[in-house]
Amino acid sequence: MKELEVIGKSIIRVDGLSKVRGSAIYPEDITMDDMLYGKTLRSIKPHAYIKVDTSTAEKVDGVIKILTAKDVPFNSHGVLYKDHEVFCSKKVRRIGDPIAFVVAKNKRIAETAVRKIEVEYEEIEGVFDPIEAMKKDAPKVHDGGNVVHHCKIRKGNVEEAFKNCAVIIEEEYKTSMVDHAFLQPEAGIAYVDEDGKIVVCAATQYPHFDQEEIAEALCLQKEDVKVINPAVGGAFGGREDITLQIHIALAAKLLRKPIKTVYSREESFTAHCKRHPMIMNYKTGADKEGMLIAMQAEIIADTGAYASWVNNVVRKAVTHATGPYEIPNVKIDGYGVYTNNPFAGAMRGFGAAQVPIAHELQMDRLAEKLSIDPIRIRIKNGFRVGSTTSTGQVLNESVPLINCIEAVAKSLNLLGEE
Repeated sequence: MKELEVIGKSIIRVDGLSKVRGSAIYPEDITMDDMLYGKTLRSIKPHAYIKVDTSTAEKVDGVIKILTAKDVPFNSHGVLYKDHEVFCSKKVRRIGDPIAFVVAKNKRIAETAVRKIEVEYEEIEGVFDPIEAMKKDAPKVHDGGNVVHHCKIRKGNVEEAFKNCAVIIEEEYKTSMVDHAFLQPEAGIAYVDEDGKIVVCAATQYPHFDQEEIAEALCLQKEDVKVINPAVGGAFGGREDITLQIHIALAAKLLRKPIKTVYSREESFTAHCKRHPMIMNYKTGADKEGMLIAMQAEIIADTGAYASWVNNVVRKAVTHATGPYEIPNVKIDGYGVYTNNPFAGAMRGFGAAQVPIAHELQMDRLAEKLSIDPIRIRIKNGFRVGSTTSTGQVLNESVPLINCIEAVAKSLNLLGEE
């Protein structure tokens, strides 16, 4: 048998030494000769029609160019749906939407010019509660309805099964929006290389997707765009959506000079996606011995103004909604919903991080109602080899849940006599 090169070995992390020594190169560290600086103007209203006047800002000494929607060859981008605009053309849908991009000789001049751009806002009714957003007469964030995605799981017959339950627990649970707060705020530099290719150096989780989205927005062939990923500085899902990449690439293409942008922490919070807040309505039933019989759940994910990865997040949420427990009868509906809140996207766990709050509290409340130890009710219902999940997957191997619970409970002396 050939000796394995990685598995079972202690492998030196290739970037470890440079990070320990402080010599790793992050996007903010990169400078180039004849470099210009870019700054984005962002919306201060969550839902409004806009008119933009850059004439005063263009007169600021040291301003080279101000980019708006009219300068973008294809003014759309997005990982699943092209629902973002590179620069908003007629309407903003959240606080922080990009409206214009100032290119100037230095950062101070760019910031001064951004403050002099005049934006006339005609505010329109917004919607900030995903349940309200699902109603037919709710304000529309985009053309069409606000429900972006609906994912269903059906197993058995929950209506009949609930009739046979000795106890039923019904509760609503909510999780909040969370920011990734990675150490390095967004930064990047773009330039045109000697072969005429647009090169973007930015910390990203998906250089290949960035390449595609930059090329599409600039109406270039994918091969004419190169994305270089320096040291990242943290991400956790927050760098899976485009932020500054198209802005600096477009400016470099038009001006044929290197363009650098560095976000402040405040702009970073405003610009990138968040973890999806969720509203989770659960109904769980068990027999008098504590064996689970049925579970019904409705999970509503607030994706904010843009879809990002909401389909994947909702799919993961409904898949994990039953927790690590075998339940013979399951009915789950998951919804991803547009609102005028900050947009939500990828963040560690993709929907699987929110639902344990609901399914574990349901187990505690069932145990309390049945006067059963909360550890024992989990052991009774936990996945084992041979268990079938709510989606019909049969677990044929590597299901250590019960062993883990029993080992921890034993070590902490938590399991007394039944």
